Amino acid sequence: MDGADYTKDFFGKPAYLTVSGQLAAETHACALGDVYTFGPTFRAENSQTTRHLAEFNMLEPEMSFADLTAAMDNAEGMLKYVVKRVLENCDEDLSFFTKFYDKKLKNSLQTLVDQPFARCTYRDAVSHLQKEIAKDPSKWQFPDVEFGTDLSTEHERWLAEEKFKSCVFVYNYPKTIKAFYMRDNEEDDGETVNAMDLLVPGVGELIGGSQREERLDVLEKKLKELDLDAEDYWWYLDLRRFGSVPHSGYGLGFERLVTYVCGIENIREAIAFPRSPGNAEF
Repeated sequence: MDGADYTKDFFGKPAYLTVSGQLAAETHACALGDVYTFGPTFRAENSQTTRHLAEFNMLEPEMSFADLTAAMDNAEGMLKYVVKRVLENCDEDLSFFTKFYDKKLKNSLQTLVDQPFARCTYRDAVSHLQKEIAKDPSKWQFPDVEFGTDLSTEHERWLAEEKFKSCVFVYNYPKTIKAFYMRDNEEDDGETVNAMDLLVPGVGELIGGSQREERLDVLEKKLKELDLDAEDYWWYLDLRRFGSVPHSGYGLGFERLVTYVCGIENIREAIAFPRSPGNAEF
């Protein structure tokens, strides 16, 4: 609250629940090569949907000497491996979910394993959406889509379920809707960043990631442009100042993966003690 004396708090200063372990994982990746974190993540946003939780678990790989293409390759391989293992070892469970939740579940999961994921630039995705929406804007909750639009779930699901009929990576997003640490694309005057989202049928976004900005001067400029205090990121900047390497990573929401693999619609059924806006009962 206003006027609070944070020096008397446990840490002696303001502390916050993490939304990601990524920045810290980058330091480990640059020392060790390939690393990952897995643990609780928090979102203080009022998203009252079947896809969002206030607290969930996230898997975050971080890889040295990897560009955005390598990150997409890794994400695709990891997801195919996980789903294949489920198909091989959890037939009884999948039969239950197929019977009571999604009649096409097993076929959908097998398709994910067998079919290469599509890849589409953000600009092309916007173009595809604009052409489809123009046919009948009344069918869409968010019909206004242009360069710079943060795609909504209905946009993401249409791309995966109708346009590509498969999992699809959308990449090279506008820098204005992405985080400061994502690497600027040089070929388009820095208008986009090396970022990607993996969209899957029935869910929408399952994975989000990027190549990280390893150039110290560019990173310092971006912090200034966004009015972020460089002093708060001194250790993150030192990682570049004293020698960095190109590196990339991504985050996968574990409970969202469970909803997809089980064919269920509400993410609150995929976690033992769901915490959502206005609800921390357990």
